[in-house]
Amino acid sequence: MKKHLTKFLYHFAALMVAIFILGGGPVKFGQENTFFHGFLIKKPIIRVGLGVNLGDVEVTSSSGMKIYEVKSNYKLIADDVKKVLLRGHKEKLDEKFVIQVAQREDREDADVLAQDLRNRFGDNQKVTVVRDHEAGIAGVWQIRIGDFISREETLKFITILNQAGFRDTWIISEDITKDSTPLWIMVNNEMKTLDEDTVLYFIPSNPQSVLSFKGREYRGIFILKSSPKGVVMVNLLHLEDYLKSVVPSELSPYMFREIEAHKAQAVAARTYAIKNMGLEDDLGFDLFDTPKHQFYQGINAEHPLSTRAVEETRGQVILYKGNLIDALYTSTCGGRTENVENVFDGPALPYLRSMECVYENQPEWTLTTSTEHLPVYVNGQNIARSIAVLTSLDILKDKQDPVFYVGSAQWGEIFEWLQKAASFLNINEPVVVPAGKPVTYLTFAETLIQTFGLGGRAAHLVQDSESDFILKGMENIELGKRKQLALLIKENIYPPASVIHDAQKPLLRGEVVRFIVKSIQSIDQLFHVGQFMGMEDEKLVLDNSDDELSLPLATNAYLMQSQDGSNMFIQKAFLIGGEEVSWIEKEGLIRMLDIRHSSPTNVLDRGSSYHSWKVRRTAEQLEHRINAYFPIGKIVDIIPQKRGESRRIVDLLVKGESASAVVRGLRIRNVLGLRDTLFVIERVKDEKGHNTAYIFNGKGWGHGVGLCQVGAFGMAKSGAGYKDILKKYYTGVKIDTIY
Repeated sequence: MKKHLTKFLYHFAALMVAIFILGGGPVKFGQENTFFHGFLIKKPIIRVGLGVNLGDVEVTSSSGMKIYEVKSNYKLIADDVKKVLLRGHKEKLDEKFVIQVAQREDREDADVLAQDLRNRFGDNQKVTVVRDHEAGIAGVWQIRIGDFISREETLKFITILNQAGFRDTWIISEDITKDSTPLWIMVNNEMKTLDEDTVLYFIPSNPQSVLSFKGREYRGIFILKSSPKGVVMVNLLHLEDYLKSVVPSELSPYMFREIEAHKAQAVAARTYAIKNMGLEDDLGFDLFDTPKHQFYQGINAEHPLSTRAVEETRGQVILYKGNLIDALYTSTCGGRTENVENVFDGPALPYLRSMECVYENQPEWTLTTSTEHLPVYVNGQNIARSIAVLTSLDILKDKQDPVFYVGSAQWGEIFEWLQKAASFLNINEPVVVPAGKPVTYLTFAETLIQTFGLGGRAAHLVQDSESDFILKGMENIELGKRKQLALLIKENIYPPASVIHDAQKPLLRGEVVRFIVKSIQSIDQLFHVGQFMGMEDEKLVLDNSDDELSLPLATNAYLMQSQDGSNMFIQKAFLIGGEEVSWIEKEGLIRMLDIRHSSPTNVLDRGSSYHSWKVRRTAEQLEHRINAYFPIGKIVDIIPQKRGESRRIVDLLVKGESASAVVRGLRIRNVLGLRDTLFVIERVKDEKGHNTAYIFNGKGWGHGVGLCQVGAFGMAKSGAGYKDILKKYYTGVKIDTIY
């Protein structure tokens, strides 16, 4: 541990020096305290790449910045400016292709295989050994062959490699460009030409000022310089400030509002950042600002919840036997994470093992009600939900005989219902009913419009031609009443004209009940919407996105369960937290509760929209995708060969008429264009038995290794602390503070 900590501090000291000498400036440049004019960046420091191969660049400052030009020496070229324009020579990035023949954990083994390839193919192809930066796992060496100028040429050489016994081949595309350099800078309407080796520093004029690039504000300072891939913009800032943007960018504080989940994300992100310092040294920074490494969006993404999580875990990282771990994390694991070696090229790591995404201490709650509510059918429609709504609001009497609702509606009872409904909506206009006339679609429409103040909508929001179109086949209605009737149909309060057919048809009580509920819903939201979080002191804890509420459930409340568009009334519900619910509250009691189960399961990532998914690809679509990587010709079939502990596909055989190939690990997701590798395949066949399409029923989103972000949120909702969350998804680790 002491050795590790010494190495860590030495590395950050080197980074601090790099701030001052980046771009070739002398060491004494870093000793000039006045350079920052009081603007200091605390250690540890991270360098984040905000853009590569840039052309036109605009940098602004909220309250002024200083710009330094650094060559063999340095000088101030602008003082206290708010905006600067730069133009770089942006080269068109060309593309070349190389083939990864194999990978090895040991460099010596990789060199041996590389020499074997050189002996086999002579000087015709370049053979290189490189460290894999894309996999996210340290210590993997790739053996690559060639520089091919086209994908077609690359695919032809793969055939040669396959014939030579190398089956685990993979095409890698690389961007190539000539040196792209800054050309000129415009400050205060004065243009200055820049040399090719110029490095520019943008320093806020005071600690409260922030810099902006591409519409986003950033803490720290900017450095603009040349790189092997063109002009790059680098943001230097305190690592903890960097995390204040990464954590909410990776785990939305708006959707996942649990502090312990954000603390777990903060510690994982901090560990990843420190572990991968210098990953993009050849470009002059540590990490990209994209999800390729960690998603970083500057100050604009920061949120108080995430900031608190970063501050309360300051300096904390995840260690395994005293060393920083590869803190991989995935959005949605689909119920179980996977062993790292089954997804990425690299060794089996003891802390990245398959883990079921459930919480052993998962609490459960049971809700009961004394109310049994059976279906009530009126004209073929079940109006039980409408009856429950109005009963919950005390507009209808409880325990009414269902036969009551199939009887003819009467104005006296309608008057009473409408009075109570208007009172609920705080409408003070008197209710007027046309006594002496039958209750029909037409007469009731006039009453609804008057009671709920919808006359303005009818008069001004329904055009004459529109009412004619809506009321086709119902011509014998005067203009004013036509608009009223058309409005109720248009706003889905009444059924379509083809269903009504005759506007003078008498209404049943059940129909009136439905129309009153729909009228109220067109004016105000009847139901509160949120999530069930648990129970405290016999009260339901509900999160309605703005606040957390605690409300008791009435003993005679209506309980509903909704799933896949179907609704049913129940007398007992089993909840584990996180369920989406809607409810009607009256006099401090929940009078009606609708529980919506997105997926009836106990896995922690059940609330994710990517917990389950389905994708359909035609055979032609798959042929196009697969042949971009492997020369298989016309597709014959896709067959899983091996699955991991999470049931993710580890090896996938793609059979073609020209050749076959085995795709492994995360490459399966890339080749097929799917969200994850946890899926089963169903085939659509033509009359000759040929596969014409493939249906992928899958679970999860991401690579499925390490921390499951939605699962972490689920654990946090169930009361788990961030250290427990991290120790669940990273086996045998220790959380320690290293600065």
